[in-house]
Amino acid sequence: MGGEIRFGIVGLGMGRNRANIVTRTPGAKLVAVCDFWEERGRLAEKELGCQWVADYELLLKRTDIDVIGIFTPSGTHGRFLLKALESGKHAFTTKPMDIRVEVCNQAIELAEKKKLVLAVDFDLRYNPDNHRIKSALEKNALGNPIAAEMSMKWFRSQSYYDGGYPPGWRSRLETEGGSLANQAVHFLDLLLFWFGPVKTVFGKKGTFAHRIETEDTACALVQFQSGVLATIFSTTCSFPDQGTSIHLTGTTGSLSWYNGKVTLFERMKKSVSLEEKPGYVRPELAATPESEKLNLSDFPIPENLPQNIIEDMMAAIKDRQPVQCDGKQGRASVSLFSAIYRSSRTGESVIPD
Repeated sequence: MGGEIRFGIVGLGMGRNRANIVTRTPGAKLVAVCDFWEERGRLAEKELGCQWVADYELLLKRTDIDVIGIFTPSGTHGRFLLKALESGKHAFTTKPMDIRVEVCNQAIELAEKKKLVLAVDFDLRYNPDNHRIKSALEKNALGNPIAAEMSMKWFRSQSYYDGGYPPGWRSRLETEGGSLANQAVHFLDLLLFWFGPVKTVFGKKGTFAHRIETEDTACALVQFQSGVLATIFSTTCSFPDQGTSIHLTGTTGSLSWYNGKVTLFERMKKSVSLEEKPGYVRPELAATPESEKLNLSDFPIPENLPQNIIEDMMAAIKDRQPVQCDGKQGRASVSLFSAIYRSSRTGESVIPD
């Protein structure tokens, strides 16, 4: 496809940021935004030089839009995606892809049938360091991967759940999933990006500090098909907010990630042989292998890595490049948090759908 790629953005909460990016991206054109809130829509129309429409159906009928970007409440993402794809538009949505696996399946099937691009907007997929970590793991920089620990300790006030548009959508099961589906899904996707498909899940969840229908705290033990074991903890009850940490352990080294930055990346200079059988040594006198610090910049990133979802969609449409998170990958994180919820209900280990 030659010429400009023309965008329509639905939902002007987080969508306003993505609309701004469209206006700054060469080769992209922001044609229209859609939002029920007239004040917000009129402001975007004035400041971004696009048109505002309140009716999503009218937006889809336009012939001057190639791509629809969806930034509505989580439980509506799939419905908006399906309508966009049915109308013949390429489409992407903010995370999560939806809160129901079956709706994700419908969107994937429809996109494939119509040969349209379908993507999920995960910011962390556009961070070069996260790609370098994936490369380092693939090259066994830490030895064979053994385990991962993800801990998200965020704070959200009751007013956060009571607010939004429409008011209170974050507090309802119909439109939201909870701390895993709304906040921790970023980091679930990152673990899936690094370690691949999940084999089994055992989880627990609860609501402790908010008046909401969803959970505000969850934990899980996850086994990946690769054999890697991971613990997952997410909460929006942590005051003060302590951010997110991920620790990766391999047979010869470790990597620590905190709020998007790598804070430790080290391995043994010489691995310890399992064949050695020394005589008894008191634990406090046992030798410790010498450590060597690794440099993340020594590991490659994909050529022409997009900086954001707008560049990603343009490369996919114009150059047939794969998007960073397609429908099937977007579905994987929905499948994972759904499995944690299901395990918590049944009290048993489950296999993700």
